[in-house]
Amino acid sequence: MSALIEQVAAHWEFVSPLLRKPRDEDDYDRLVGALDELLELVGEDEAHPLMSLVDIIGEWIEAWDHQHRPMPKATGVETLRYLMREHGLSQSDLPGIGAQSVVSEILSGKRQLNLRQIRWLSERFGVSVETFI
Repeated sequence: MSALIEQVAAHWEFVSPLLRKPRDEDDYDRLVGALDELLELVGEDEAHPLMSLVDIIGEWIEAWDHQHRPMPKATGVETLRYLMREHGLSQSDLPGIGAQSVVSEILSGKRQLNLRQIRWLSERFGVSVETFI
């Protein structure tokens, strides 16, 4: 048996909980906690010896999230509402869409965003046009 395998075998009971994909919420929570601790230890050091473990656990957490906690797709109007809230904007702060009444109709679902408005919003908020489609 190689020295590496002997070392792994000697410490396996301590290491094995970190080297298993999550099978349930408890496993998931354990990995999230371990990742938080590893990130504190590793910091910004991309060359840290534990960085590969950070990558592995991060990928497993991400895969679990995609499978068990998918993000709902927001509509263009929902995204616009969110961006307005985040930037502290009122309807009258969006002249590129049109008058305040036009913005109100769009936000209430009575009117759809057109291509010109989508392009303006994309440029205004620095996001892709697909964000509002």
